[in-house]
Amino acid sequence: MRFAIKTYSFKKEERLKSRKLIETLFREGKAFSVFPYRVIYMPVKEPVNKFPVQVGFSAATRRFPHAVDRNRIKRLGREAWRLQKQDLYDHLQSQSRQLAVFLIYTDKKIADFSTLHDKISVILMKLKNSI
Repeated sequence: MRFAIKTYSFKKEERLKSRKLIETLFREGKAFSVFPYRVIYMPVKEPVNKFPVQVGFSAATRRFPHAVDRNRIKRLGREAWRLQKQDLYDHLQSQSRQLAVFLIYTDKKIADFSTLHDKISVILMKLKNSI
């Protein structure tokens, strides 16, 4: 009997950094909104790496002119994702599928962690149901 090991890490390979994949995602991906995030996602046709999801986070310079604020928003989002991603990962691995996801922060003020944690859980459920 094998037990699934939950890892609460967010490794380099899980980050969406490929410019080519990001451009394809914005051009061909599907989108939905869960305030304060706009989520763009797309199934990946050829497997990129061993992780079922690659995710990127963004905050607009126009809304947050100070880099410190943009970095805080992205850090809070990554942390909320890291703590809750396992259910989506297990679902995708059971179907042997991969996903590229990009989360764009759209609010004008920085939300607290508990709010972002709740919103990321809603996003994860929507992604799980849409696949």
